[in-house]
Amino acid sequence: MSADDEFAAFVAQRSTALLRTAYLLTGDRGHAEDLLQTALVKTYRHWGRLANRDDPTAFVRKVLVTTHAGWRRRVRVAEFLSTTPLLQTAEDDAPDLGERDRLVTALSALPPRMRAVLVLRYWEDLSEAGTAEALGCSVNTVKTHTTRGLARLRAQLVDPAIAGEF
Repeated sequence: MSADDEFAAFVAQRSTALLRTAYLLTGDRGHAEDLLQTALVKTYRHWGRLANRDDPTAFVRKVLVTTHAGWRRRVRVAEFLSTTPLLQTAEDDAPDLGERDRLVTALSALPPRMRAVLVLRYWEDLSEAGTAEALGCSVNTVKTHTTRGLARLRAQLVDPAIAGEF
């Protein structure tokens, strides 16, 4: 199998999951598609070195995060979020899009680095060490962003009627 065929097989197998990660990073389907396309182009350039690695997905995730961070530094534009079927899995019979939309909205309100930590830790299910490697930071930074990010999400998502009972 040629390197081009291997890359095409990788893209066919992992593009949906990577697109979901890109969506959670960007909060917009169009930007997520652009981000994934850019990340895949960058990955293809290095595919010869990555083809022998056990999991090239880790490299693509790192490219997604670093490319998104670079875009955020260059352009600061407020965007409106919309619900998308990307977050719906085959197991979802009737997803509660209201709750999902609240979560995506709250997630998009976090600073980009904090959002990236939460997406990699809880969506991609990476360890603290894996997240630190993907972001190029220390494990303590990941722990701090995780703790603070989850606290902010809880504060934004708690139902005021329920909060009054405690």
